[in-house]
Amino acid sequence: MMSNPLPDWAAEVIARYESGSSGCFVLHGNVDDRFHLPLKEARLGSLSDFLGEVLLPRFDVILSYDLGGGVEVERGGEIFSQWPSLKQDVQLPTQPLKASRFLGRYLTYVRNLRHVGAKAPRVALIFKGAHLMCPSLPNALNYDLHALASVWQAWASESNLAAHGQAVFLLSENLNGLHSLVANHPAIAHLEVPLPTVEELTGVLEVLSEKSPKAVKDIKDRLPWAAARLRGATGSAVEDLLLRRHYDEKPLVEDDFSKLKKVLVERDCAGLIEFVEPDSSLDKVIGLDVAKDWLRRDLDLWRLDELEAMPMGYLFCGPVGTGKTYLAECLAGEAGVPVVTLKNFRDRWVGSTEANLEKIFSLLHALDRCMVFIDEADQALGKRAAGSGDSGVSSRVYSMIAKEMSNPRNRGKLVWILASSRPDLIEVDLKRPGRIDVKIPIFPATEPEESLKLLRALSGKRGLKLTDDEWEKLKPHFPGLVTAGGAEARAVKAVRLVKTKTHEPFEAMHHILTSSLPPVPFETLKAQMRLAVTEATEAEFIPDSVRKILA
Repeated sequence: MMSNPLPDWAAEVIARYESGSSGCFVLHGNVDDRFHLPLKEARLGSLSDFLGEVLLPRFDVILSYDLGGGVEVERGGEIFSQWPSLKQDVQLPTQPLKASRFLGRYLTYVRNLRHVGAKAPRVALIFKGAHLMCPSLPNALNYDLHALASVWQAWASESNLAAHGQAVFLLSENLNGLHSLVANHPAIAHLEVPLPTVEELTGVLEVLSEKSPKAVKDIKDRLPWAAARLRGATGSAVEDLLLRRHYDEKPLVEDDFSKLKKVLVERDCAGLIEFVEPDSSLDKVIGLDVAKDWLRRDLDLWRLDELEAMPMGYLFCGPVGTGKTYLAECLAGEAGVPVVTLKNFRDRWVGSTEANLEKIFSLLHALDRCMVFIDEADQALGKRAAGSGDSGVSSRVYSMIAKEMSNPRNRGKLVWILASSRPDLIEVDLKRPGRIDVKIPIFPATEPEESLKLLRALSGKRGLKLTDDEWEKLKPHFPGLVTAGGAEARAVKAVRLVKTKTHEPFEAMHHILTSSLPPVPFETLKAQMRLAVTEATEAEFIPDSVRKILA
């Protein structure tokens, strides 16, 4: 249909329409973005502009509707005005149901013209913000809402829109937020509009380089490189960035991109995720030599693109304070990929939680390779059985995440990392092979030398320096089980004593080790260690010292 390359979703629209398999489309996902319009004179535009100018250039009449503006004629006003039912002194309907019925009568009128052999225009309808007009309210007795959904599905199922030169587009931020009659109807094509690819972002940067030359003057010859560094951001976010940089006369330089990408992605996701490009590595993790060796071998496979040998995900389990989160950050840093942490994606409104997850998954797919870290996984991932009073949200969250974690297309692209001190509370299905392939237990330091190394490193990080002899004198006072969190707490207390000038460094550490009560009771640590041992997928992950303590 066109010589210019198109996004995959747009090519699928054309294929389905021209084959006659569908004439009604739900486009969901990144529908509010700015798009690169690959025309003779390339520019940026809305999704409605993209549809009208790129996909529907041969359509004679394009009518749109949104809640704020009502019905608008975007193309073919003169043709539309010839409809006998349209009177110049009559205001076009503004309510969704009335507007849909009104536009449906126009589609019927055009089809009748074709039936009697008269010249009939090609007509397209575009509904912007369909999730606001016809939301998913499972228990609502709202007859207007159900009637609107019935009108839309009737257009898709009662007649072949494509055969009559007609098309309907329903634009929605998400699919889960749409009425079930629309979201699940087999005659309606549901296509996700993803975040822009590197190629599409390059096109955006090329257009913006003409409008914002001061912003790109140092990277103008490396726009594909810049686009790759900004992958995961929306076109509108990149446009805002460059326009402001141009105004401030602050050109983008190479060191800007890591921080900018974090800001842009987190802003677009509105607090749903935290995006981090870690600068640590596994070298900074104290102990865990067997686990680190295993993880490094996996990373070597990743770098060689041996994706079929990569695990779908990891479970880091062990007592509280053992450094599970830090290990995940160091793993991502050594891999050289961003890590995304899920935040407050749950919402009290029906459908909002599922819509938030849709948005998060869209971002993850756009990032190409990344790690998804879920802390306190036993609480965050939901349950198979619906909880009381949550309208089934917990079970739907469980289902969506489980489906995404086991998607074979994600292998080697999305690596899931779960962390929990209570892995027994995570649903068994979420921990199975194919979702979580490797379970690594993380234990407190059990040997004096390991405890010394941990406490010494965390104390030195805070400026508390002791000699080798002083540390040796302190070893007999070390607790039997030392976690990273516990060692850090003791180091902070010792530094406090030194800063308040009440103790010298050695005296401060001696006082803390001999007088402080353990932050977590030993029996609690041992119970959580037993759970971690039970979950471990490899016997080599369990040190002999741990086996002796738990025997």
